[in-house]
Amino acid sequence: MPTRHLAFVDYAAQTRPQIERALATYTELPPDCPARLQEAIRYSLLAPAKRLRPLLVLSAAEACGGNLENSLPSAAAVEMIHTYSLIHDDLPAMDDDDLRRGRPTNHVVFGEGLAILAGDALLTLAFEVIAKHTRPASTAARCCVELAQAAGATALVGGQVDDLAENKTHTLDTLEAIHRRKTGAMFLVSLRLGAITAGGDEEQLAA
Repeated sequence: MPTRHLAFVDYAAQTRPQIERALATYTELPPDCPARLQEAIRYSLLAPAKRLRPLLVLSAAEACGGNLENSLPSAAAVEMIHTYSLIHDDLPAMDDDDLRRGRPTNHVVFGEGLAILAGDALLTLAFEVIAKHTRPASTAARCCVELAQAAGATALVGGQVDDLAENKTHTLDTLEAIHRRKTGAMFLVSLRLGAITAGGDEEQLAA
């Protein structure tokens, strides 16, 4: 196994607990949030997972000379966006999956309506977390724009639209376009958010 891979495995093992704590903290919602909604949110978000996207945020931040504390909100936010997309992907109107990460999917446990709303809540919470906990405000604003573009109609959501096409045999080009938007866009924005929160320069962002 390559040394570089071993180094990232070690980094992930050391860093993942900080990500888990941040996700748990950010989803301790105010009393006005219905208890069942909070339960549905945390059921999917806190399920055992690799946390690859937030790890990319944090490793990119460190590579650009930043610290984890200012990058954790963005790391948590990308995982919230990822989880919301999984909840919605699993719905009967989409991929109609009964299992996710080895457990019953959100809509199987909580019902289709609450699953949709849990995904909606995670999507909006992601931007709230960045806006409230990232400094300076100009960095928070830039992170929100970058993440919105990656999660929006030309990237994540657009890729899901193409993936919805029923009774259609995808060409290789179509499949590559779907993966570029659904998966690649979120990997790329994770790296960019890490660099932005670390104060990286344009050369680092381009890299």
